[in-house]
Amino acid sequence: MEVNLISTFAEFKELKNIDRPTLMSVLEDIFRTQLARMYGDADNFDIIINIDKGDISIIRNRTVVETVEDPNKEISLEEVQKIDDSYELGEEYPEELPMSTFGRRGILNLRQNLSSRITDIEKGNLYKKYVDKVGDILVGEVYQAWKKEVLVMDEDGNELVLPKSEQIPSDFFRKGDTVKAVIVSVEMKNNSPIITLSRTSNLFLERLFEQEVPEIFDGLITIKKVVRMPGERAKVAVESYDERIDPVGACVGVKGSRIHGIVRELRGENIDIINWTSNTQLLVQRALSPAKISAIRIDEESKSIHIDLEASELALAIGRGGSNILLAEQLSGYKIDVYRLGDQSQEDEEDVLLDAFSDEIDDWIIEALKGIGCDTAKSVLALPVEEVMQRADLEEETVLDVQKILRAEFEN
Repeated sequence: MEVNLISTFAEFKELKNIDRPTLMSVLEDIFRTQLARMYGDADNFDIIINIDKGDISIIRNRTVVETVEDPNKEISLEEVQKIDDSYELGEEYPEELPMSTFGRRGILNLRQNLSSRITDIEKGNLYKKYVDKVGDILVGEVYQAWKKEVLVMDEDGNELVLPKSEQIPSDFFRKGDTVKAVIVSVEMKNNSPIITLSRTSNLFLERLFEQEVPEIFDGLITIKKVVRMPGERAKVAVESYDERIDPVGACVGVKGSRIHGIVRELRGENIDIINWTSNTQLLVQRALSPAKISAIRIDEESKSIHIDLEASELALAIGRGGSNILLAEQLSGYKIDVYRLGDQSQEDEEDVLLDAFSDEIDDWIIEALKGIGCDTAKSVLALPVEEVMQRADLEEETVLDVQKILRAEFEN
């Protein structure tokens, strides 16, 4: 039993990342607790621990008396003199207890309590380690990939969680893959630390820019705001405190060298880098680029912006699935209403709204086309089939059928 217990101490000393004073304090505490259970009080015991050798000595100190009233703290003179006749009344008699005193069950309790206490300390240390790292990038290895989450191991073998909701839609991980993410939260649940990672957080994109662009890391360029549709599109507004530095050019890098690495990490997410300005009108114009705005009016009271665009610019301003205009709204903090300018030419007067074809074209197809800025028949016919397929996410056969129906209207 003694060998078993000593081997347990040695195991924790070697394998657990716990400092010497803490380990000694834990060992003393669990032995004192066990002694208190056995004898009712453990104040008169000295517990001597040798961490390096993995052994322990327990000394019970009892006062020599004529008549014993408390066997735990007192010993009779007659009993002492049978062992050592040099002791007198009132003196303290130390006696070393063998490990067998605890019995097999006691030794087992000690081992279990030690394991439990060390585990609690490790959990506390893990929480302290990561609670100060919220917002930092972590690179780990996928240990398990489940439907709702991915379990990631750090370099010390600690478990972290990457939920499905925090993964880019096109992310796919297998055991052994390397994953990069940002630490977004550290919580204690049921006395266990839960460390959550994210690849969809705006903070993840910010940290990637800090890694790839030295000027951002050094503070010469500041990221003012980030808005994202993870895996689809993002807009990053940057500002430079040094007039000699072009913030957009620095973030893109020579021939896109810096931005390409970030785009690859984000599974092909399109990233628009914009020069930040406090001028709302100019910021919106930059955010809706490459579309050219004909007129813009800002209503501060309703926090909305009215924008007029030529028909040819509408699709560019709205973007695929409305991504461009949605991100521009998030970046500016204003609701953006886009209006198509009417051309007084005879050609446009003869144009027909898509809604007029609801008896021949399914409503969901019409909505998909309107989502890319094509709200009239001629605006759909003006685009190549491949472009309509890509932007509206429609099958080639569907686009060809729609254009055939629309073309027939003008032929008639």
